[in-house]
Amino acid sequence: MRRLTYRATRRAKAKNRARHARNAERVSMPVRKGDTVRVMRGDDKGKEGKILRVYPKTGRVVVEGVNIVKRHRKARTAEEQSGIIDFPAPIHHSNVMLIDPKGGQATRVRTRVDEDGTKERISVKSGDAIPRAR
Repeated sequence: MRRLTYRATRRAKAKNRARHARNAERVSMPVRKGDTVRVMRGDDKGKEGKILRVYPKTGRVVVEGVNIVKRHRKARTAEEQSGIIDFPAPIHHSNVMLIDPKGGQATRVRTRVDEDGTKERISVKSGDAIPRAR
């Protein structure tokens, strides 16, 4: 009787590796947590707010007071209140622009490496360095 033998292939492993690399990519964004930004597109156009959270995998940011949505929330404990809560939902980083600290206008960002090797963000409008929000 003939015995069936199967060859081990590396196809599945290579396929998963490529998929993982694609999923692990990060979107480079000119804005960071704590920056003050102005919304340039969408329903909330013209509003300003501080960035509360950044999602580097999807390229989205949560800005306080912008893109407010309602969620029906069930109480998980006896003390917790159930009901409809309002919270800011993420928007894409391409729809916001950083506010220039000097002029208060929306500006693009350029990077410059100092002599000591540290990177700093430069406002395109004024040419001044944008301080780090901590």
